[in-house]
Amino acid sequence: MLDFILVRIIFVLVFGVAAAYFRPANVQFWAAALFGAAFGMFAIFLERRFSRVSLKQTIGIAVGTIAGLFAAALVSVVLSRLGSDNSAAIHFVQIVVLLVLLYFGAATGAAKGELLNLGALGGVFQGENESHSTHKILDTSVIIDGRIADIAETGFLDGVLVIPQFVLHELQMVADSQDSMKRTRGRRGLDVLQRIQQMKKVRVRIAEEDFPQIREVDMKLIELAKTYNCKIVTNDFNLNKVAQVRGVEVLNINELTNSLKPVVLPGELMRVFILKEGKEYNQGVAYLDDGTMVVVDNARRMISKTVDISVTSVLQTTAGKMIFGKYDERNQSAVPQAAAAAAQVGERPARREQAVGES
Repeated sequence: MLDFILVRIIFVLVFGVAAAYFRPANVQFWAAALFGAAFGMFAIFLERRFSRVSLKQTIGIAVGTIAGLFAAALVSVVLSRLGSDNSAAIHFVQIVVLLVLLYFGAATGAAKGELLNLGALGGVFQGENESHSTHKILDTSVIIDGRIADIAETGFLDGVLVIPQFVLHELQMVADSQDSMKRTRGRRGLDVLQRIQQMKKVRVRIAEEDFPQIREVDMKLIELAKTYNCKIVTNDFNLNKVAQVRGVEVLNINELTNSLKPVVLPGELMRVFILKEGKEYNQGVAYLDDGTMVVVDNARRMISKTVDISVTSVLQTTAGKMIFGKYDERNQSAVPQAAAAAAQVGERPARREQAVGES
């Protein structure tokens, strides 16, 4: 990075020296040198801006500029043939037409460049498209959540995990917040990023692309996903919906978690620990190991106890899965009786063998 900065400084100095050496006779040395250095800095500024533009937009700008030049040349030929008397006015109109058509061509090409399908051309363009299609962009919410680190460690996420610079900035702002809860969440997100970067099997890239004209971080994530032609990893419900409307694929951690929860059917028996009282009369609430809430009828008296329940129904919501069950004391009493009967059956052969041995 330092070497590239040195190259840019040399580039500006060369422009300044060249402008001073080839200056017109009526221009001062330092004025020409400053003009050349300023022109070199302007070229570096354009290079920095174009480095943030996708390949599709770059091709669109080039095609639009060429089309604008061609249209301006045609208009210039027509104007030169129409008015030969007032040449100064004709030249002024030609320059205005040239600038306007160049601007409109470049702007239209940049806006419509995203519609290009470079993968259909094959060759170098296909390799570029495939290399970015395996990227996964992480948003702030999924980093703070922390489960992405466990998923990445198992190897289920292929490709490169992309962390945009504006997401890092948002995480830093959350970590420096005056609110203790936000500060804790922000620091946990930074710890999760550090853990992911230390994984040998996971490739992490910090994306420098930014979109200054867009203020919302969610919209920046969508534009970056369009630029890379890749997916966004999130657990934000609103970002999930907006991205799908704009044609960007999303990997939702919450949906993955819900799909991995064990399937429970009505009528099955399960053993749970009644943790607290439910909202309705005579209800108890328990939780499975994955955090699924289990609402149990007739279990209010069994708080802080482990009981066997019968599943009555399963409700799937946007927040997760809820299981409803029923506690039946008769089933609980039947279990010890069955165990005692089995124990007695096992004791009878033992007594019989003992009697035979004594005789």
